Amino acid sequence: MTDDKALSPILITGGGRRLGRHAAESFADSGQSVIITYRTDRPELDSLRAKSIVTLQADFSHQAGILDFIERLKAETSSLRAVIHNASDWLPDHKGVDNADLAEAAAGFQQLFSVHMLAPMLINQACEPLLMAHDGARDIIHLTDAVVRKGSKKHGSYVATKAGLESLTQSFAARFAPDIKVNAIAPALIMFQPDDDAEYREKALKKSALQIEPGAEVITQTICYILDNPYLTGVVLPVEGGRSVV
Repeated sequence: MTDDKALSPILITGGGRRLGRHAAESFADSGQSVIITYRTDRPELDSLRAKSIVTLQADFSHQAGILDFIERLKAETSSLRAVIHNASDWLPDHKGVDNADLAEAAAGFQQLFSVHMLAPMLINQACEPLLMAHDGARDIIHLTDAVVRKGSKKHGSYVATKAGLESLTQSFAARFAPDIKVNAIAPALIMFQPDDDAEYREKALKKSALQIEPGAEVITQTICYILDNPYLTGVVLPVEGGRSVV
């Protein structure tokens, strides 16, 4: 990391919870200026604000919300060290063949497309001048999903839009080279949800060779590796405990 941490913030979308929150707090604790986005205001965000993390509400489920966020981001800062696209949505596929079912399926796909692809695309494009204003290394990191490699019976739209985000990784890496590095991280089973029962946890752990719940720190470590590596762009790094070898 460069010495001018306070001058150019790192933007983390979806930084109010779980993986994004852990990364935001880690960077802030190291002296790095941080901006996060959040969807819904919650009391837990006060602890982030206490660390001088800037919190911007954003709704990436539609174009107007994305464009509104971009304007407020530009008013907040004139430069960025990095953009980390962590914001995500999780919707199951809607089944059924009549028009009402198909309309609901289309709405779900459009929402996932907006959050996983349209928002990163527009934010990357809008943030190019902010990244170029930073005097030092510049990065964009997309958080995708290891399930892209195999698909999903129940979450096909989710997987398809995450796969599209991986494709955008290569496209923006080519477009922004050599000035901005663009990479992706494809995680799997980093943290269980609090309401996941013991049976589910045991079954899920057996899907990976390492059979552990590693916690959010492994994603923060991978982000730091990308930021510190000057010879890495257009790459998708799997952080999935060896699922591909089971």
